[in-house]
Amino acid sequence: MSGTAARSLVIQNIGELVTNDPSLGDGSALGVTRDAAVVVADGRVAWIGPTGSAPAADDAIDATGAAVLPGFVDSHAHLVFAGDRAAEFAARMAGEPYTGGGIRTTVAATRKASDDALRANVARLRAEALRHGTTTVEIKSGYGLTTVDEVRSLRIAGEVTTETTFLGAHVVPPEYDGRADDYVSLVCGSMLAAAAPHARWIDVFCERGAFDVDQARAVLTAGEAAGLGLRVHANQLSHSGGVQLAVSLGAASADHCTHLTDFDVEALAGSRTVATLLPGAEFSTRSPYPDARRLLDAGVTVALASDCNPGSSYTTSLPFCIALAVREMRMTPAEAVWSATAGGARALRRTDVGHLGLGARADLILLDAPSYLHLAYRPGVGLIRTVLLNGEPR
Repeated sequence: MSGTAARSLVIQNIGELVTNDPSLGDGSALGVTRDAAVVVADGRVAWIGPTGSAPAADDAIDATGAAVLPGFVDSHAHLVFAGDRAAEFAARMAGEPYTGGGIRTTVAATRKASDDALRANVARLRAEALRHGTTTVEIKSGYGLTTVDEVRSLRIAGEVTTETTFLGAHVVPPEYDGRADDYVSLVCGSMLAAAAPHARWIDVFCERGAFDVDQARAVLTAGEAAGLGLRVHANQLSHSGGVQLAVSLGAASADHCTHLTDFDVEALAGSRTVATLLPGAEFSTRSPYPDARRLLDAGVTVALASDCNPGSSYTTSLPFCIALAVREMRMTPAEAVWSATAGGARALRRTDVGHLGLGARADLILLDAPSYLHLAYRPGVGLIRTVLLNGEPR
């Protein structure tokens, strides 16, 4: 599909179409339709129905009985960085605990890197994620921790996504050792003022060794006053109070949610705050996995995301995270797929992605498999045959 005139495309002979629209197909949360076709026009889903009834289109893709799903929505990723921490990973596999302290290693490397080096790494990881079926990705700053480096991180992230998040409150940088409150004042003041024009969201790592609840609240309320939406790294390493803070402030998501009290679960269930689970981090740190079953049974909205970063979850593969969620977190394949698509969209408060209802963005993936079940059934296998981004095959 090329040229200036908008062209239509029909994807036909779909064996199993996952729409995430309960009004379609089998009426489940996934809205599964069989022997289906999808027509795309002007980058949007224009028609869904039986293959035999599909209207004519300018171009066609024969799915040959394969499954088609919405593109994955990765609502938590840290792609702007330099260097890697493979030695740190090896040490953890040998028995050293994860504390989050290695973030400073990446901060040092990122500060030294040129814009072109950072840009090339972001482009590489974004392309890798797209090959794994991720069509929407949120990207955080947080490895600069100076005003100049946070702003350039957000500018570079903004070249590949509109979902940019200011994470100046990732950890306290070494030059502020012993002066965490002074650093929070910087984040809430001149750093935020410079960063806000380049961000949609603000985030904070509310955890021991990072920022306590009062400091995190100051960061989030300042960000909200600057017009940014709220996200929280919450309860990854301990019962940090981050989940309660996220809910009380109406944050779009509380991310990690590894250590939860009954009160935390009840608060999430009674709110619009999405619990974003990041099983790649638990896999890479040999930490306990979140209890997704407990959250789902309580009625909490759950998202799955990659947490791609060089220290604790160096993966861009949401199919891998889906397989982990099914095997280790007691999610059904249907729940995991919904959480990696519609759940991620809810965590970003987006209604145009994460589903294939009429009018949705035509971000979708064709599998080399007859069913979405194979994403968990065949872990580690590259099942993404074709990706359409805004209606364009990539």
